[in-house]
Amino acid sequence: MEKLLEILKGIRPDVDFENEKSLINDGILDSFDVVSIISELDNEFDVQVRITELDPENFNSIEAIWNLVQELKAKK
Repeated sequence: MEKLLEILKGIRPDVDFENEKSLINDGILDSFDVVSIISELDNEFDVQVRITELDPENFNSIEAIWNLVQELKAKK
C-alpha cells in the first residue's frame, strides 16, 4: 500500500490520504484526479479498471482503492 500512497500523493500532494475516508463524496477528488489514479494503477500494478468499477465507493479512501487493486489483481 506504500506505493499506492506514493502515487496518490504524487497526484494530489495536498490531500491527507491516510486519514480521509470520503475522497469522492466530499468532492476532494474530481474526475480528472480519478482518471490520473486509474492510469497510474494500470502503470504500476498492471490492472485495468473497468467502467463497472468506477463506483465512488472504490475511490473514497486509500483502503478502498487498495482493495480494488487487490481484487483486480486476483482476477488476472
